[in-house]
Amino acid sequence: MSADRSLTKWAGWFAERTPGARFEIIGGLLLVTPPPDAPHARILTDVMASALDAGIDGDETTSVLQKIAVWLPTGPEDHAVPDLSVVEADIASHMVENNCYDPSCFRIVLEVTAENPDLDLGVKVPAYAAAGIPVYVIVDRTHQRLHVLTDPAGNGYENHRPHAPGEIVALPDSIGAKVTLDVAEILKAGQAKKVG
Repeated sequence: MSADRSLTKWAGWFAERTPGARFEIIGGLLLVTPPPDAPHARILTDVMASALDAGIDGDETTSVLQKIAVWLPTGPEDHAVPDLSVVEADIASHMVENNCYDPSCFRIVLEVTAENPDLDLGVKVPAYAAAGIPVYVIVDRTHQRLHVLTDPAGNGYENHRPHAPGEIVALPDSIGAKVTLDVAEILKAGQAKKVG
């Protein structure tokens, strides 16, 4: 393989050889996330169900989608693939390139931490803020918290509120409906069942 390949081409090459892994480019770095486990997927199902129950995806203005790439302004090939997003319903007409979509179409992105929580809690915060993503939610399975970041400003968010089990979190109305999340239930869904 040629050394002069772009990171996007390298990501594609690796993706062909590692099914299920997620490849993102942020700040000029190629980042790899292994395939998610079942509890990770359960969280996404539960959050998606809450959004659908609230009326998102039913009014022709928004859609709830998993694993749709957002183009980032932090580098020429930079993009991220959030676990879950609420986007404008006409997002298909806003593709930038390489199956990545204009960040202005994203109302919220949600990430569920995996083996490296620093990726979601650190690296992605300035990237999503720079892209102007209005709401960034992190389900932090490592520290048992749900983080809600709002009001992007430069390379950060002006408001960052961690929520503990026992709290009911109302997501900002700007996402298109009144969505509430039970932190304890969301975090419980993300716990691996002990065998034996």
